[in-house]
Amino acid sequence: MGTCKQHTRWLTLLAVILSNPVPAEPSKTPNMYFHGALVTEPCTLKPGDEAIELQFGLVTDKYLYKNQRTLGRPIKLHLQDCDISQDIAVKVLFSGAESLALPGFLALNGSTQGFAIGLEQPDGRPILLNKQSEAWKSSKTETVISLNAFLQIEPDALAQRNITRGEFEAMMVFKLEYE
Repeated sequence: MGTCKQHTRWLTLLAVILSNPVPAEPSKTPNMYFHGALVTEPCTLKPGDEAIELQFGLVTDKYLYKNQRTLGRPIKLHLQDCDISQDIAVKVLFSGAESLALPGFLALNGSTQGFAIGLEQPDGRPILLNKQSEAWKSSKTETVISLNAFLQIEPDALAQRNITRGEFEAMMVFKLEYE
């Protein structure tokens, strides 16, 4: 009698297995792909600094012929809410249309010709367009990235004294990269 009960249990177990088939092995080819990066944003840009307009005002061609460049006009990018629990270094990439006559300088839009816009650190070290800058180190809860913009006469315009006068403008974009 013990064998009959045991045989019935095996048949019941077999019936349960057959009624619940084992799922097929999952496909080896993925049909969904997920990607991302979790990062910390060590600082935020102060409101208003995301779109800076710098006015050079009136500059005479005589001044450029004599001095080859203007004095630097300050630009400040204020980083705030910085996480001081970690050392932060910020590199900046300024990108835009590069001057053919002055590589690393920002070309002008429009008909004005013979000069371009340069960028430099406050100590005079150049910041080249379309090349990542040296790192600015943060201190405390706010970091200020200070630089100067200036007008530089092109070598041929200086030699031939042929600056085209008129209003000028130029645009560039900056990108911050935290280390």
